Amino acid sequence: MTQRERDTLIHLIAGGVAGTVGAVATCPLEVVKTRLQSSSAFLSAGPRVPELPGGGGSVSHAVNSNASTTTSDAILRPEQRRRLCTTILRKRPQIIAISSCGISSSAKSMSIMQCLKHIIQSEGPRALFKGLGPNIVGVAPSRAIYFCAYSQTKSFLNRDGIIPPDSPVVHILSASCAGFVASTATNPIWFVKTRLQLDHTSKDPMTVRNCVQQIYKQSGLRGFYKGISASYFGISETVIHFVIYEALKRKLIELRTAHPTDSKTSRDFVEFMLAGATSKTIASCVAYPHEVARTRLREEGTKYRSFWQTLATVWREEGRRGLYRGLATQLVRQIPNTAIMMTTYEGVVYILTRHFNSDFYGNDKHLVATNKS
Repeated sequence: MTQRERDTLIHLIAGGVAGTVGAVATCPLEVVKTRLQSSSAFLSAGPRVPELPGGGGSVSHAVNSNASTTTSDAILRPEQRRRLCTTILRKRPQIIAISSCGISSSAKSMSIMQCLKHIIQSEGPRALFKGLGPNIVGVAPSRAIYFCAYSQTKSFLNRDGIIPPDSPVVHILSASCAGFVASTATNPIWFVKTRLQLDHTSKDPMTVRNCVQQIYKQSGLRGFYKGISASYFGISETVIHFVIYEALKRKLIELRTAHPTDSKTSRDFVEFMLAGATSKTIASCVAYPHEVARTRLREEGTKYRSFWQTLATVWREEGRRGLYRGLATQLVRQIPNTAIMMTTYEGVVYILTRHFNSDFYGNDKHLVATNKS
């Protein structure tokens, strides 16, 4: 096995392990984030459903008492749905899920703890791990493909000599290429995961098999790529993340050159964790609207058709807050997820590199040191 093949295998394994660990640890927050991003928004509402202003009769039949179903477009006209949203928000806090009904930007979403409590009460604790199966199946190959493509693209650009080695341009191109390849290869898996997380059924929850069959029956193979345009726009988030991460990492390495050592300490991993969390937080805040658009596009039977049309519709009906619905949950999830993922990735790369180098060079420390330099 050549040195390049070993490096590829190391990054493949490290990326897969890192993604899996992060996904399992933060799955409940992923479910909450997806629910908040959808058009079936969790809102604060009154304990009873009032009469519609201006007539229209009672709408108690339109909202389920468990708050796990959504108001149908066929029951209420658009202007009635908007009045309903405004009216019930004046009552004492309670939880209700309202489908895309032109929610006012003044509507307040539930807190993370309220969402978690509501899901547990209405659907059971297992609902917090909906979509975990596809997540585990998809996160390993997705992260493995991403980190492998990123590493190989960066190595190629650094060797090519046209672009200055390890410059921000190299990191941008590497992250863009890796994001495009990973998104294209794994979008069907994430589509199924999102559909499962948006399923509110508690007695007979949707299975992966049923979900796949339903999607294929409705739209064929093309249906599994709904939201892919939003994923491509989301590459910008990854680019920002890795550019900042590489810059912070380079600074940390420069600070360590004064005191070189062959072994990594806990301080090194803490610094990598903070660098990963900081870079991901900035990137998430800048590029977050694409996540809302992607979730809306993946919903079943909605009015959202394309990326820009979805953003325009959300802006028109829900305002700026609608484009950032679930951002707090996203940050709470992403910070530990990214920190865990990047730390695990760096740790696995370090361990496997030492292991492979030890096997290849034997116990000759001089050759190992020469390879590192």
